[in-house]
Amino acid sequence: MTLAEVFRRHGPAYLAKQVLSSAKAKVWRAIQACRTAVLGGHVETCDCCGVTRHVYHSCRNRHCPQCQTRAKEQWLAKRREELLPVPYFHWVFTLPHALHPLVTQCPRAIYELLFGCASATLGEFAANPRWLGGQLAFSLVLHTWKQDLGRHVHVHALVAGGALTPTGEWKSPKRGFLFPVQALSRVFRGKFMAALGEARGPGQRLAEALADDKLWRTLRQQLLTHDWVVYAKQPLGGPEQVLEYLARYTHRVAISNERLVGMDETTVRFRVRATPGKRVLQLPAEEFIERFLLHVLPGGFKRIRHYGLLAPVAKATKLTLARQALSAPAPDPVITATVEDFLQRVGRGEWARCPHCNEGHFVPTAAIPPQRQATPPSSSVRGPP
Repeated sequence: MTLAEVFRRHGPAYLAKQVLSSAKAKVWRAIQACRTAVLGGHVETCDCCGVTRHVYHSCRNRHCPQCQTRAKEQWLAKRREELLPVPYFHWVFTLPHALHPLVTQCPRAIYELLFGCASATLGEFAANPRWLGGQLAFSLVLHTWKQDLGRHVHVHALVAGGALTPTGEWKSPKRGFLFPVQALSRVFRGKFMAALGEARGPGQRLAEALADDKLWRTLRQQLLTHDWVVYAKQPLGGPEQVLEYLARYTHRVAISNERLVGMDETTVRFRVRATPGKRVLQLPAEEFIERFLLHVLPGGFKRIRHYGLLAPVAKATKLTLARQALSAPAPDPVITATVEDFLQRVGRGEWARCPHCNEGHFVPTAAIPPQRQATPPSSSVRGPP
């Protein structure tokens, strides 16, 4: 069972009642077309026994659960050259649920504020001589869901354990942890509230959504009533453990096909984590689709970003200085590329081997042109949020 099958079976009823934004309509079409004749492909024939198979192109949409494995591996291959030989820390910055209505109205603006305030908070603590007195190397990954596909906006931060000082020294954490969680949480909340207040000013991106002063005061009171959740996990091990851990978060989508259990005329069933183990949750089909579409990102929005020593500006120079401070050799690009090429060759070899005769290999013999795809009804598509 796949998400595409859910869309095909229950999509018409959903589209008859709902209006899709252009971004959601694009995702909708891509997921349904992925690895089907709609996108075209090619015919492969075994060079030994002559058996043929049809191989269709993938959509490569970042929301599609069928298209993330290769993208993840390619992304991780690039990250191998950026890892430092230090422990890594995992932080999670979460927005309160009181902001969910605003996320629905202005998702891009809220996500940008979240990235900006989380990165500024980590950078400020790192620059403080009381903690490290230097510049961090860290990445942020946006997730917007929880296990039941409800909205849960948060960023995962993977942070190298230490900082590069202006004098070129590497400062490691002294107390076994990076920063105090409660202090970090308060600073993060303060920065976000200040940025939210500025964003509602004349001509700013949230001016219209927060124009009502009474609404703003109510929201502000709700956001200041409780501490915000900033969660720090145990420090990670060396580079290999970091890569394995990072792979769980970078290219994850709201739900994978493996979690889908079944569906009938009215419902969809899927697995969710529970204590202990897992359980199966059943939702009305249209509600399931609605929850999934909550997590479609605005067009062109970058959900993985790098900061500090990993920022695109002067990244190579800064990482070189960090390795010099750590007396660590630079990664050998030849070895890195060789490992990547080897893994790709192994993967292609397994895929190309014929399962019928177990001797031959499939080779492309003919192209399959793409088919014309039907689009959602024009009445069901509107502009981007």
